Amino acid sequence: MLCMTDAKNTKPLALGVLLSGGGRTLVNLLEHIQAGSLDAEIVVVIASRACRGVELAQAAGIDAHVVPYKKFGPAQLAEYSAKITQLLDQAQAELVVMAGFLSMWTIPPNYAGRVVNIHPALLPRHGGRGMFGHHVHEAVIAAGDSKSGCTVHFVNNEYDAGPVILQREVPVLPGDTPDDLACRVFEQEQIAYPQALSQLAATRAK
Repeated sequence: MLCMTDAKNTKPLALGVLLSGGGRTLVNLLEHIQAGSLDAEIVVVIASRACRGVELAQAAGIDAHVVPYKKFGPAQLAEYSAKITQLLDQAQAELVVMAGFLSMWTIPPNYAGRVVNIHPALLPRHGGRGMFGHHVHEAVIAAGDSKSGCTVHFVNNEYDAGPVILQREVPVLPGDTPDDLACRVFEQEQIAYPQALSQLAATRAK
């Protein structure tokens, strides 16, 4: 488990990033690292399919791997999960960052408390299986919620059930489409994720 303390750790927090898409979150984290506002290093990127995120990681000189979920499938989830874990272990990732990873990874006991995600709603509302991307924003609008936002939380083997680290809110405006709301929420995600990771980096044990 990622131990928390008030002690200062001079070594950057080693991040493993899991993604499945365009890599917007990866780029955001890299920008914060390069600006010195996030004391971390991305040591490996793992994708569930060939995607733009892998290309961006490689262009940044980051060790990147594609582990195609379709090659394994639900019947071989244990093997798929073991491959993900092996790559994280090899890179010596201290913390795993979910960045739009759309496949299932069964988190082993040694990674408990060491995996984080950002969800585009204010959990516990609008979480659970199948609730990602536009599905979430559509549900928020359909429910008539007056506010939404994003939630950075620890990940366990239940959908969106891990402890909350921090949240940021946005209003849901009259006439909002899912696209409108998604843009507003993503602006806050770009702030919230680096902020949460900075907190974890600053307070972990040496």
